[in-house]
This record gives sequence, C-alpha cells and structure tokens, in this order.
Amino acid sequence: MMKFGIIVFPGSNCDRDVAWVTQNLLNLPTRMVWHEETDLADLDIIIIPGGFSYGDYLRCGAIARFSPVMKSVVTHAQQGKIVLGICNGFQILTEVGLLPGVLIRNRDLHFICHRVSLRVERTDLPCTQSYSPGQVITLPIAHGEGRYYANPHILKALEDKGQVLFRYCTPSGEINSTANPNGSLNNIAAITNEEGNVFGMMPHPERASDPILGATEGKELFQSLSLQ
Repeated sequence: MMKFGIIVFPGSNCDRDVAWVTQNLLNLPTRMVWHEETDLADLDIIIIPGGFSYGDYLRCGAIARFSPVMKSVVTHAQQGKIVLGICNGFQILTEVGLLPGVLIRNRDLHFICHRVSLRVERTDLPCTQSYSPGQVITLPIAHGEGRYYANPHILKALEDKGQVLFRYCTPSGEINSTANPNGSLNNIAAITNEEGNVFGMMPHPERASDPILGATEGKELFQSLSLQ
C-alpha cells in the first residue's frame, strides 16, 4: 500500500484537508512531514499542499524552496517517485525547478475563489488514470497568483510532449478565453514533468473529495495515486 507524506510549512493551510482525504476517506497510511525534516525514505508519494507558506513573502513559494525538506523532495523526484504540488505546492515546485514555468498574478490582479470546469488532457499518468480522456470535471480554485506563464520555447515543449494535465474549460469542454479564470497561457491548470512523476495543479482536488461537501471528483485523483 502506498504511503503518503504531506509537507507542512509555516503558513500551510490545506495540509489537514489533504490528510483527511488520504487518511480518513481512503484509509491510506499518511504522515505529516514538518518542513525541517529531511528523511522521506519511508514515503512513496509526497504532496505539497496549498496555503501561504512563509506568508507568501517575496513571492509565492520563493522562501519555501529553501526549506530543508525540499532537498529531500527533489531527491525523491529524481528517484522517479511521485510528487504532487497543489496550488501553493505547484508554485513551490516551479520555484525549486521540478516543474517548468512560473505562476504569476492573476490577470485581473484579484484573488479568485470559486469552482471551475477542467478538461482532463492525460489519463495515462499516476494522478489521472481514474478519469476518462476529455472528461470535464469541476474543482475549486483559490489563488491570487495562479496564472501559468512560460516562455514560448517552454510552452511549445509542454504542448509537444503532452505535459498538460488539465485545462480550464467551459462546462461542455471548450477551451477558450471566457473559461480562463486567471489568464493562464493555453488555459493551463496543471502540468507534469517530462518523466511523468512530478505534478503541479492550481485547483484543489482535496476540496472536492468528501460527499459532505457536495463534490467528489477530486477524490478520483487521490485514488489514482493510491493505485501505484
């Protein structure tokens, strides 16, 4: 059975939400990992949750990348093990260089908090295999710096190599500017590295996993990870 490790930084506020899904809803072994720890050898899957690590000083994720635990997370990823960054976790993964591109201020410079439609672009990866190709799901977003940006060379490589996991879309699955909540290039909401073991996403699957919240499409992502 896969063992999950959830990184906890000063300012994290979604760590317990993720643990509720993995430990309570899916009954999977889960360990909370304080940011000063460095031994991740007992863990199979690392999740860097959302929140405001170090108060988002400088810019989102800029200070968290220097936490002792992140060297171990990089090593974990280099060994081919799974790393998932959600919202602030995605920002941290770009800061540390495990994922390409950056997350910048939303197009309208406002914090956005609502539910969005997403089209599943890949279903052959550890975090998406429980979905269907082209499936449209609904997940919450809550961010002020969630606009994905990369230079044209990086963006082309992402598209050519199929590294986009989810795109913001209309409820019917159309990809257009009206369905883009934050101005992300190519409506990108989630990406993977070339090797397919590091994932970053701005939407919050943990907030759409418990039936009591009226949404469970995010739970499938965690179920997919547990099948590795």
